[in-house]
Amino acid sequence: MKQKGIPDWLLKARDKWTFNGQQRPDFAQVPKDGQVSVWDFPRPPALKPVSKKLEVHHQGTLLALSHNALAVLETASPPTYYVPPEEVNLELLTQMEGKKSVCEWKGTSTYWALKELPSRAVAWSYSKPFPPFEPLTDYLAFYPQHLDCFLDDEPVTPQPGGFYAGWITKDVVGPFKGEPGTGHW
Repeated sequence: MKQKGIPDWLLKARDKWTFNGQQRPDFAQVPKDGQVSVWDFPRPPALKPVSKKLEVHHQGTLLALSHNALAVLETASPPTYYVPPEEVNLELLTQMEGKKSVCEWKGTSTYWALKELPSRAVAWSYSKPFPPFEPLTDYLAFYPQHLDCFLDDEPVTPQPGGFYAGWITKDVVGPFKGEPGTGHW
């Protein structure tokens, strides 16, 4: 089905995904009470409002504080949290010129770096996300690999592999995309 503004090659890439949250694979960890398996998250991803306190720091300096984030929940990945731009200290960040990527679901991203370390991406955003992800417009998602991130005061563990930026907390179980041997997911 053709969707406005989404290239055909991306639509075809979407069709190749084996896991879609409908049935948990045998290798998935079974969640305990109060936990959720990333293998129960849907594909295409879901967008969910989050009222938990979300904090992002760099060397003790607060970069973002939100109770109004949006979480992207996608099969095999821990949640990725997007913060409204008005809840981010944008004076500490700079857009990275020429660094972009394309997400098959959300569109073309813009990367952000700390002004004091302009060569390393610490966040990204979408200025014109594909439908139905328009609510993410200009929200920033942060890499917990490079920053101190907290969800309701719980320190976040970064998603493995360095490329993805899901936030692993005690209430989420995997295995997670990005771990060794997961390239075919």
